[in-house]
Amino acid sequence: MVKPTIRIGNRQIGPGEPTLIIGEVAQSHDGSLGMAHAFIDVIAEAGADAVKFQTHIAAAESTPQEKFRVPFSRQDATRFDYWKRMEFSEGQWKELAAHAAERGLLFLSSPFSIEAVELLDRIGVPAWKIASGEVVNFPLLEKMLATQKPVLLSAGMSSWAEIDKVVAFFQKNNAALAIFQCTTSYPCPPEEIGLNVIREIRERYAVPVGLSDHSGKIYAGLAAVSQGANLIEVHVTLSRGMFGPDVPASLTPKELRQLVEGIRFIEAALAAPVDKDRAAEQRAELRELFFHSLVAKQDLPAGTVLQREHLAAKKPGTGIPTERLPQLIGRRLARDLKRDQLLAEEDLA
Repeated sequence: MVKPTIRIGNRQIGPGEPTLIIGEVAQSHDGSLGMAHAFIDVIAEAGADAVKFQTHIAAAESTPQEKFRVPFSRQDATRFDYWKRMEFSEGQWKELAAHAAERGLLFLSSPFSIEAVELLDRIGVPAWKIASGEVVNFPLLEKMLATQKPVLLSAGMSSWAEIDKVVAFFQKNNAALAIFQCTTSYPCPPEEIGLNVIREIRERYAVPVGLSDHSGKIYAGLAAVSQGANLIEVHVTLSRGMFGPDVPASLTPKELRQLVEGIRFIEAALAAPVDKDRAAEQRAELRELFFHSLVAKQDLPAGTVLQREHLAAKKPGTGIPTERLPQLIGRRLARDLKRDQLLAEEDLA
C-alpha cells in the first residue's frame, strides 16, 4: 500500500514532519555548468532542503522537428537544439550532485527519457520527480519503479482518472509516493493555483501532498503549507533579468529566503495550538494593565445610591470588572469615594 509518510534520503516527509522545500532550477542555467553550480549555492543559502534540475537528453526524447512551445530563444533553431544545449555529461551531473550534498541539499532531477533515468540512477538520486508531461508515460514510470526509489508526481495536466490510474500502478507495486498539485501555466494566476486540490489529493490517496508552484510569488506556497502541504516546489532565478522561459514563474533568491522563513514560521504556529483559557491566565499582569475597572465618575459621599451616571470604566483592571455594572445599580455606598477612585467591595453597604 502507498504510505502516508515517505522517506527521501535522510528526510521523512508527511504529516507532522517539516515541509520539504525544493528549489527548481529547471533550464535556468541555460546550459552553463558554472551557472548550475551557482544555483546550488543560492538555493542552499536561502535555506531550502533540495535542489532540482531537469535531465534532458535530446536524442532520447525529441526529434529535430520539435517546435518551440514558447518562442524565446535567439540562438536555437528548434527545441531539439535547445535540449541539446542544455545537456550535461554524466561526470558533470555527478559534480552537481556532489556539490548539492556538500551544501546539505537533496539532489533531484526530473528525467525525460529512459536514458535519463538510467543516468540519474547511476549518479544515485534519492527519488524520482515526475514532470506533468510524463505522468502517463508508463515505460518511463516502469523504469523508475524498478529502482525502488520514492516517486514525487506532478500532475499539472492530468485528470483525476489519469491520476487514479497512475496511483493504482504505484500502489500495486508498493511504491513510496507523494503527489504535487500543479498547474501547467507560466506564470500561474492565483485563480488557477488550486489550493483546494491539496486537500482532495490527501483525502483521495492518503499520500504526502505538495504544491509545485509556478506563480512566481511566495504567497501560494505559504497558503499551501497552512492547508497541510508537505512539500513545496518553486522555480528559482538569480535575477528577473535572466534569460529563459521559466523566469516569469520563478522566485529570486531573496524571495526564496522569504518563502523558507515564512514556511518555518507557519510550521511553528501550526505545531503549537493555543489554549485560550490558559493563555488568558498566563497574561494576568497584562489584563490588569489593559482591562478596565469601575471608578467614581465624580466625588460621591457615603450613602449615595449608585446610578449608571455615577460610575465610569477606566484602567487599570485591578478593581471591580465593568461587566458587573448592572449588578451595582441601586447599591448604597458605605463610605466616601473620590473622583477616579476604583470601586472596591468594601465600599458597598
